[in-house]
Amino acid sequence: MKYYIDSIQTRNSEMVLSGWAVSDSPDVPVEIEIVGKKNGKIPFTRTDAGRFDVNREFFLGKSELKLGFCITFSYDSQDTYEIIFRVGGKTLKGKLAVGGGVKGKHYVLFPRLRLLFRRDTISRGMAILRQYGWKAFFKKLAGKLKKRRDNYHDWRVQVQPSLAELAGQREARFAFMPKFSILVPLYRTPGNFLSEMVKSVQEQTYGNWELCLADGSGMGQVAEDFDGDEFFRQIQNYQKSDKRIRCVRLPENLGIAGNTNAALSMAEGDYIVLLDHDDILTEDALYECAFRINREAEKNRKVQILYSDEDKLTLKKGRAFYFDAHFKPDFNPDLLRSMNYISHLFVVEKALVKQIGGFRTEFDGSQDYDFVFRCIEQADVICHIPKVLYHWRVNEGSTAEDPKKKLYAFEAGARAIKAHCERIGLGAVEVEENEVLGAYRVRYPLKEEPLVSVIIPSKDHTKDLCVCVKSLMEKATYKNIEVIVVENNSTEEETFQCYEELEAAYENLRVIKWPQKGFNFSAINNYALSYAKGEYLLFLNNDTELIDQDCIEELLGFCQRDEVGIVGAQLFYDDDTIQHAGVVVGYKGIAGHVFTGFHRGEKTYFLRSMCAQDYSAVTAACMMTKRNIFEEAGGFDEGLAVAFNDIDYCLKVRKLGKLVVYNPFARLYHYESKSRGIEDTPEKILRFDQEVETFRDRWKEVLEEGDPYYNPNLTLLSPDFSLRNFEKEPLKS
Repeated sequence: MKYYIDSIQTRNSEMVLSGWAVSDSPDVPVEIEIVGKKNGKIPFTRTDAGRFDVNREFFLGKSELKLGFCITFSYDSQDTYEIIFRVGGKTLKGKLAVGGGVKGKHYVLFPRLRLLFRRDTISRGMAILRQYGWKAFFKKLAGKLKKRRDNYHDWRVQVQPSLAELAGQREARFAFMPKFSILVPLYRTPGNFLSEMVKSVQEQTYGNWELCLADGSGMGQVAEDFDGDEFFRQIQNYQKSDKRIRCVRLPENLGIAGNTNAALSMAEGDYIVLLDHDDILTEDALYECAFRINREAEKNRKVQILYSDEDKLTLKKGRAFYFDAHFKPDFNPDLLRSMNYISHLFVVEKALVKQIGGFRTEFDGSQDYDFVFRCIEQADVICHIPKVLYHWRVNEGSTAEDPKKKLYAFEAGARAIKAHCERIGLGAVEVEENEVLGAYRVRYPLKEEPLVSVIIPSKDHTKDLCVCVKSLMEKATYKNIEVIVVENNSTEEETFQCYEELEAAYENLRVIKWPQKGFNFSAINNYALSYAKGEYLLFLNNDTELIDQDCIEELLGFCQRDEVGIVGAQLFYDDDTIQHAGVVVGYKGIAGHVFTGFHRGEKTYFLRSMCAQDYSAVTAACMMTKRNIFEEAGGFDEGLAVAFNDIDYCLKVRKLGKLVVYNPFARLYHYESKSRGIEDTPEKILRFDQEVETFRDRWKEVLEEGDPYYNPNLTLLSPDFSLRNFEKEPLKS
């Protein structure tokens, strides 16, 4: 039996508490009692709620019970209370105190202490201290002690194909048996790395391949630790032993692009596969590619590009050690312009390569990045295989180990992004170094300065509203805005005085009155549309505050693109921890924000919180959208009064074929729904349950198939992109 108290509050003479409780069985409910030290057993009102997140975590979603509860009882401030959970003869007790409860989370402290003394940990900690101060430093320290650390090396055993499965792959025959040409540019490759790379190709369970090796080490080259002639004899021996291996010796080093083009000139296959000279393919890499090509062909889709997940490989005490797995989203154009997240394994149709013209030497160092851009620009069907099929070896001089060692590669990548944007009509963008090396920031120039209608629902909390409006009017550098404050049943006299003062101070601000009772986020914002004159709409909570003065330009730069329907911002709590950095559909059974609680100075999973990218949804606490898209999608669903209306709108816009973009460089503080309150009454709990059901029914297919901008190997129980726990979250067959 387990339980969790989400909140304990008092209202006048009532105590209201909400949480969840589970027994060991999905069919056995938990009984609850409230006992006062002075007044004994206390009568209460209990409303049960469906907690899909709890159901998923403990019972794989199979329980028919409502596992959440909201309890209300008469409260005596002179008494102290216990909550008692009972199943059969077993009981659990917890003391009730306003503002808290027994949450039962325990962390192993001492094994984590040694992690604090690693050089990289100390360096990042000092950087946060310098930039954000002691409060942020200690929050980061606490997070380090509590954070769960995934053991990928052991985890990967659970997803490895069995010997029987590998044997079955070797016997498999497809309707189309594509030939894969694996291109490897060689340059003074260490002998053991070369042999391991070749062996990984020869051990493929799918046999229709050719390995094209182009040696750019130079003829007659002899160095202290390298003999060019002996090296090439080793390559020729591989060719003699396996007719699928082809090689050419180049008179001189032509650079990475030139050497790869030499390998490409030998290719006779249907698909080109890129492989670095010291990396390794998994045994099933080519089989998985052939399988996916045939599966898509059954849907009348001809695959032109494939890419997979990857990890890194090093030696520990003479044994292979796998780490730092990169579980990627499906095709994500804005993330690709932030970093070459596709990287390895990259497979592309030979006909398409012939069309774009191979690799370009002027992008050496990021020749693959430029090549990927030119390929995806011409491709209609781009498929992601969510499996690790490629091991990227970490060794001295590798960008896998330290990107600073190849700064020239980073600069070449910036040029590749600019060239790509110009080719596809995005204009002369500015490409800058992101906050961390290894990622880019792309600034999209404004084509014009259209009117932006900022819509702010508001009920009392005038201090919050004034901060919000002041940051828009006095801090923001974009001036062609109108601000529409939607008054929603305020009760405080000073609120209406504040409205008068704001309208007098700012000629481009007006207050309109929502004519109905109660809070309905969707209806309130839809109502404001009839008053808005702007071509773009910016929905904004009244408890937000701009951090960056160019926030509106950042949102507008993305939103003006034809293929984009919505742009969201990065939001922080007032302690500089993340409140919103994108939304994953399916998180805890429905949808949720990612990276919540991370400090803004922390690195997140593959820098995702720091990179512009496409997501399935973003929060409407700060959301810009085109007016015509809003009208075409039907606005916010007024049947979703409070929960998931923004997620629902985003999914409707995606259904129209438009992108939903998260922009981490449009940053605001968000003081988290102060004017709405929490779901702490039976009525609110019931309404929330109904909205959950509405969302689940409407987007059942999306929830079943999984979020394309996430990855099935990552958990849906935590917002940190940690590894999936297969016992609690089994993969669908």
